[in-house]
Amino acid sequence: MSRTRIVVVGDVLLDRDVEGTVDRVTPDAPAPVLDVTGVHASPGGAGLAALLAAGDGADVTLVAPIANDPDGRLLTEQVEVAAQVVPLGHAGRTRTKMRVRSGGHTLVRLDDGGPGTPTTVPGDVVAELVDAADVVLVSDYGGGVTRDAELRARLTPVAGRVVWDPHPRGAPPVPGVRLATPNVAEARAALEAHGRHADGCGGPAGPERVAARLRSAWGCAALAVTAGAAGAYLADGGQVRFAPTPGRADGDPCGAGDRFAVSAALALARGAGAAEAVEQAVVDATGWVRAGGTAALHHRPGPGTPRPPGRAGESLEALAARLRARGGRLVATGGCFDLLHAGHVAMLQTARTLGGSLVVLLNSDASVRALKGPDRPVQHAADRARVLRALGCVDEVVVFDGPDPAAALARLRPDVWVKGGDYDTSALPERFVVEGHGGSVVLLPYVPGQSTTAILARSATGPRPDLEVLR
Repeated sequence: MSRTRIVVVGDVLLDRDVEGTVDRVTPDAPAPVLDVTGVHASPGGAGLAALLAAGDGADVTLVAPIANDPDGRLLTEQVEVAAQVVPLGHAGRTRTKMRVRSGGHTLVRLDDGGPGTPTTVPGDVVAELVDAADVVLVSDYGGGVTRDAELRARLTPVAGRVVWDPHPRGAPPVPGVRLATPNVAEARAALEAHGRHADGCGGPAGPERVAARLRSAWGCAALAVTAGAAGAYLADGGQVRFAPTPGRADGDPCGAGDRFAVSAALALARGAGAAEAVEQAVVDATGWVRAGGTAALHHRPGPGTPRPPGRAGESLEALAARLRARGGRLVATGGCFDLLHAGHVAMLQTARTLGGSLVVLLNSDASVRALKGPDRPVQHAADRARVLRALGCVDEVVVFDGPDPAAALARLRPDVWVKGGDYDTSALPERFVVEGHGGSVVLLPYVPGQSTTAILARSATGPRPDLEVLR
């Protein structure tokens, strides 16, 4: 099966993260002193989008202005690991975005370079590339690519295969693009710039109304307004659909918009409708944030591995480090959680009170089948994980294979391992793993009368008599 061909057209940046620790302030001002522990550079803007698409298995070509300076050459080298680069002329020095970070938080951001406007555009080359692509992603970062007349002329004939990720300093999409993906602030500003009000009844219009109005103003086939942790609002034809995030995602949101746009573009290219593409994009963007965002790119395995975290998930070691950075003890528990019931919820809520973060190690479908029999699980692992992530007390869910979670625990190394029920801790194989790295095992009681097996048995024999009064 041939790989999906995507052409990413846009503005590139060089992202630098300066990471360190802070334990004092300067004597001459109330400013923190950062002791630097590492400096990491990686492609941003359209460069990040290209790497994300390559990590998803696509055949990627990046068309972008790239400066002829050391940072521009570094950008090219990093992207060419995974994608073909067609450089355009670049006005000024490479645009850089430097974040100074400590403990998973950004203290200050410094932007430099630019303006990055295209100075030479080989129109025939661009036309040949976009004509042959399954999908074109326009990644606008305000450098001037979307305002270039030659590029707009080459994008207009293929607008039906274009996903446009806009920027407040960029130009609006060419008419007829398949999907535009502004965030709420960008969408409101674009409506105002277009001479249309973004107000509703007695206040600002909701994202759903903004999406519908902007889709009409821009002349897009579909438009998705991304609303951060809430999800996305898709205006497609005469209706608006809401795609919620699959549970809470606490982490670095930097790059989530790129993750969203790339996932939507590839899903459309592979035959999905707009609604399905946006739903997948929301799931992937949530996973990206949960896995640590662009900061996690610096810890991916191997110098030539383009796939960033977010879809397949981060390593257990990286997950533990990220959660511990929030403060408090790392708590873990495990089980099948085939039909989530009140006993499960009570146990999870109590487990969360034992520390600062709670990770659930979830038996895979094969593991549940081996433990419970051929008729189980009732719900696939992806569905069970989604239900668990929707609980406010659960910070992350990790699916494992095998009869017990000992191997996963050896890598996660939680401070506390929680089990629910009447166990003899001496018989738990995972006890020795947890205690071996200095952790402890805590037992919590089950809620009487609550078990998945009992619920399934009752459902096979009819409703409970004490519930008949509720009918």
